[in-house]
Amino acid sequence: MNKQVLWMPHAGHFILGRNCGFRLNTYVNGFIVSTVGELRHSGDREDDPDRPLGAGKDSLYETMVFKAKKSRQKCCPYQQVDGTALDSTRYKTAEAATVGHHKLLAKWGRMKAAS
Repeated sequence: MNKQVLWMPHAGHFILGRNCGFRLNTYVNGFIVSTVGELRHSGDREDDPDRPLGAGKDSLYETMVFKAKKSRQKCCPYQQVDGTALDSTRYKTAEAATVGHHKLLAKWGRMKAAS
């Protein structure tokens, strides 16, 4: 199967994604795989502890997968169809989040393209 992979320059999910220091957002074969982490709130200093994205102190990073559709935005030619996550995982470290992002890219790159 010939699949298209496209890296996009901003967070692909999470309402506070622009406040995350860690962002991976990738289109693959009709899906968006988005990973965010290292959430900072305004006024946080660089040496402040990271804030969890979800339940549990070890949920510092998360990856979610969404169906994609064409976008009119210049920066990113694809966006989420809706907010329904097809898959998700949380991580404690940036290294684990990076590996997890790539694993979900491989998994969803093998899926039938979203229609």
